[in-house]
Amino acid sequence: MNILIYGATSRIAHECARLWARQGHRLVLMGRDAQRLAGVVADLRVIAGKDEAVAFEVLNLADEAEVPGQLKAADLAAGGFDVALIAHGSLPKQDLAQGDPARLRQAIEVNALSVAQLCEAIAPLFESRRRGTLAVIGSVAGDRGRQSNYIYGASKGFVERYCQGLRNRLYPAGVGVVLVKPGPTDTPMTANMDKRPGRLANPADVARDIVNGIQRGRAVVYTPGIWRWIMTVIRCIPERVFVRLKL
Repeated sequence: MNILIYGATSRIAHECARLWARQGHRLVLMGRDAQRLAGVVADLRVIAGKDEAVAFEVLNLADEAEVPGQLKAADLAAGGFDVALIAHGSLPKQDLAQGDPARLRQAIEVNALSVAQLCEAIAPLFESRRRGTLAVIGSVAGDRGRQSNYIYGASKGFVERYCQGLRNRLYPAGVGVVLVKPGPTDTPMTANMDKRPGRLANPADVARDIVNGIQRGRAVVYTPGIWRWIMTVIRCIPERVFVRLKL
């Protein structure tokens, strides 16, 4: 398969790419940090055993008009993507974002708007071929707004609704849309979170769930799987009770 990964320098995306490289798939990596991207590419080329198995390109999302053309050119050069994984994002500090309009805007643009822009550029490529899978990494935080991270959660809630509509649109064309909802995972993005044993998921385990979920064509992948049941309980708490909880 030809697999596009945007946000390939993220820890989870890197682990997914490692799994795909071991399986012999051809990878096209895109990201915003050229130096970090080069390091990931070097690692994956060692795993794949050949340089041509991993291509990469620095994509500047700030230039919105150029994004569709860059993705189309990359798709053509790869011979057509079979899978695209959108894996970029950031975790803002809630107390700073809620008091700073610029931080608030950035959090929403990075975690919601830019995700939709990328998907809207990739979707027509799959739609025209009537095949392919578009996977997007969201978060369990999008399942319900909580005081500890409601700005981040709101942006991930947007991603969920967006993916639902996109899945509905692309279904007649035979194109799948997979929404991944990781729980807290041990990555640089969660560096300030409690890292006692069992509190954060292993990125390699999360990546394995993502790769398996894409292969099986699941619509939604909670990872680790226990989060499906945790968030089911949280969603079912009556609002009059929920507003009194410190979550």
